[in-house]
Amino acid sequence: MSLSILVVLHELGHFGAAKWFKTRVEKFYLFFNPGFSLFKKQIGETEYGVGWLPLGGYVKISGMIDESFDKEQMALPPQPWEFRSKPAWQRLIIMVGGVVVNIILGIFLFSMILMIWGESYIDPDSVKDGIAVSELAHELGLRDGDKVLKVGDRVFDKFNSGIISKELIINGANTILVKRNGGEHTIQVDGEVVKKLTKYENSKEVLIAPRYPYEIGQVKAGGPGEQAGIKLDDKIIAVNGEPTPYLHQINKRLAEIEDPQVTLDLMRGSELVQAQVERKDGKIGIVTRNFDTYVDRKKQEYSLGQAIPAGWNKSWGFLGDQIKAFGQMFSGKIKAKDSLGSFITIGKMFGPEWNWERFWTMTASLSLLLGFLNLLPIPALDGGYVMFLLFESVTGIKVPDRVMEIATMAGFALLMILMVYALGLDIFRHI
Repeated sequence: MSLSILVVLHELGHFGAAKWFKTRVEKFYLFFNPGFSLFKKQIGETEYGVGWLPLGGYVKISGMIDESFDKEQMALPPQPWEFRSKPAWQRLIIMVGGVVVNIILGIFLFSMILMIWGESYIDPDSVKDGIAVSELAHELGLRDGDKVLKVGDRVFDKFNSGIISKELIINGANTILVKRNGGEHTIQVDGEVVKKLTKYENSKEVLIAPRYPYEIGQVKAGGPGEQAGIKLDDKIIAVNGEPTPYLHQINKRLAEIEDPQVTLDLMRGSELVQAQVERKDGKIGIVTRNFDTYVDRKKQEYSLGQAIPAGWNKSWGFLGDQIKAFGQMFSGKIKAKDSLGSFITIGKMFGPEWNWERFWTMTASLSLLLGFLNLLPIPALDGGYVMFLLFESVTGIKVPDRVMEIATMAGFALLMILMVYALGLDIFRHI
């Protein structure tokens, strides 16, 4: 749904600019329609339709070399309503129309998201017991109980594992400043471990989380926990005699024990009690207190006047990160295959449950990404045309139609190969 909205609006940008300069648009399609269309309707000089191949969409503009490869039309003398008859500056505006719409839409959506939902975050100072680290975070040099202060030059003022990944991968940070055992300690990050972070299988890695105790928030009626005498507000401090005062340690220890019977040491107020629990299917029948009990979650509210500049900054920050990421790919620090994904990957990014804030946040991000990718100087993309038109504007020399045709065919073939490759990667990843 999100991609369909973005494709239609992107093509509408080209369509509107073409109409503005009285250029004929023969077709306006969501998805491609080789051979046949799922739906089509002629309105005026334009055929509107939905194709069967869900790889984007297109507008067919008269007198333009595009993915339709209409050689017969191009062999005829130019007509005043055709793209090729328009001045270079008008053709340039028509070609960047879709990108402009994507960028404006991204800024608008981010602004509205901030105005409606605000921006919530965890105050790092409220994470009293420090962090719980994943195995990969441990390889980076982080330890349970650390308090992250800075990643490179970025102050860790909002508790978010993604900040660490972003600063190390995108911005090239190689140090992490932490508070450990009462003093500050600078971790020199191993570049080989950062390379592991860039791999697709680690793309959703949660490096750190707040460390907090396993305090019972719910005991399921008739479950093993209730039968063993566990009560609400009990706090687990040991499993089979091994001190495990924190939730992540307890979960890990319980997963390691094969015997269904375990002994839990519990603090009940100031009293130490033991419970012999016979697990069923590995479960005890207890639930920890809500995560928000142990941290201070803050929310920054935005008025309309505040949301617009904040949305602008968020959008350009996102685009800046994409440019840096491409730079890292060209330098070999990020492998392209670990960043490629088809509609399968995109679909999974929206999550298993419907959430309007996540939906519009993803739509805003994809809109900006679509605009950025379309500006890449690859023939068959808008950026390829822009490159040729800028050359014409600067030199006054129009690139021959035959050269444009060959370049477009080559670019289109490259894009199809990349799409098939990305789809193949996703299928292989999820087999």
